[in-house]
Amino acid sequence: MSWLDPSTRSLKRLVRLVPALALAGLVAGCFQPMYGDRSAMAPGVVSNSPTLEALRAVDVKQIVAPNGTPLSRIAVEVRNDLLFNLTGGSNAAAPSHELDIKLSTTNLSVIVDINTARPDVQNYGIDAIYTLRDLATGKVVFTSRTFSRVSYDTPGQQQRFVGNRALRDAENRAAKVIADQIHARLASYFVAGT
Repeated sequence: MSWLDPSTRSLKRLVRLVPALALAGLVAGCFQPMYGDRSAMAPGVVSNSPTLEALRAVDVKQIVAPNGTPLSRIAVEVRNDLLFNLTGGSNAAAPSHELDIKLSTTNLSVIVDINTARPDVQNYGIDAIYTLRDLATGKVVFTSRTFSRVSYDTPGQQQRFVGNRALRDAENRAAKVIADQIHARLASYFVAGT
């Protein structure tokens, strides 16, 4: 027989839980959503937060890439994804900042078939260096870099078009990751100022 009966154990658990819940209640007022504002609104009402307005005012410059190359298609994909992330599909505001992006890509064979010497699994990567400039002062606010690595399968020798489509899908997925990461970094800058 235990020296603690079941009712005492429940009481001890409750005693430990009450301070944790009280602390959570105190800290809950400190939370502010990144894309929200502090005004009290009716549930389900969306407002224009200062962060969203600042993101809409970022002018994304054309990404320089040689014409007719796969990199030029990827540059357009990254820019389009980023513009949609920043504006949500609506019109952009008057620009207050300018974003300049430089891209480079890699394509590595991860697994090679030993009989045919053809790659079975490949790893596609995009590296991006980007700079945000304040148009009012002309100063560079920050420079950062990000990367994305995605893998894709290359099926047998007879299915080369499937391999081409797998590469294009990998390029699109990597471009989306780059756009999402740049968007998150810009939102962080407009919220925290660093």
